[in-house]
Amino acid sequence: MSAPTASTRTLVVALLANLGIAASKFVAAAITGSSAMLTEGVHSVVDSTNQLLLMWGRRASKRPSDRLHPFGYGREIYFWSFVVAVLVFSLGAGVSVYEGIIHIMRPEPAVSPVIAYAVLLVAFLLEGWSTLEAYQDFRKAKGKLGWFQAVIQSKDPPAFIVLLENGAAMAGIIAAALGLLLAQLTHDPFYDGAASVVIGLILAVTAGLLAYESKGLLIGEAANPELVDNLHALACSMPGVVGVGDVLTVHSSPDQVTVMMNVDFKDDILAGDVEDVVCRIEEESRERWPQVRRLFVRPMQGAADKRKH
Repeated sequence: MSAPTASTRTLVVALLANLGIAASKFVAAAITGSSAMLTEGVHSVVDSTNQLLLMWGRRASKRPSDRLHPFGYGREIYFWSFVVAVLVFSLGAGVSVYEGIIHIMRPEPAVSPVIAYAVLLVAFLLEGWSTLEAYQDFRKAKGKLGWFQAVIQSKDPPAFIVLLENGAAMAGIIAAALGLLLAQLTHDPFYDGAASVVIGLILAVTAGLLAYESKGLLIGEAANPELVDNLHALACSMPGVVGVGDVLTVHSSPDQVTVMMNVDFKDDILAGDVEDVVCRIEEESRERWPQVRRLFVRPMQGAADKRKH
């Protein structure tokens, strides 16, 4: 889970699907007067904007390092992912709950529900297409990990954002359909407004999870324990190395890891030999794990004095 797991094609598919769904929902809302349909349309517009932001973030994160940003721009993708989570909460969940409460307080009977059902069916199919693309990408990346564990360990926000957003969208479509059905059967428009509130709550929970994961990556998360253990073993296997202390790692982007380690060298090793060992550690780590872009080795202070005593 330490490399990009959402292809550009997946993001483009999600964008096109959401644009088509948004247009159809707004048309249906205008015809039917459905509150849930209107809020679903807003949700799809927010989703479309989110895909654009994620694509921009991924592109911006590839910019090379410069004087002001010596470690590169990799965290751009984490920043824009956090912005997406905020948008889902504020514009998606907030508008949905607001519209639902307004229509509960001032109920308006929906008209032409058949049109609404048809649009919801189309939306469900398009969302299903987009979700399938995201699911296939994420399934390949997660390997034997469980789904929840894979989301927690993923270092590529677009992968799980698209998947979770689409899942929330499909759940919202089902809620909207049930709201319309209950309103039609009972002749009580309350259920249509209640469906909007339910959609908002679904989006709020999704946004909370997205924000939590994006925040962790933005602050800086370590590489997975397996990579840390492998780097430790690599350093220990080098001639002239007595032991290895801390191996600190941090993701600058899904495929960029910076490593810092303390290494204890033999007391009688020459400075030139230390340089050779450090170069070998750097070269072999890059060959085995291309995501390791920078590796800093620091001699372990006080180790020689402790051995003398």
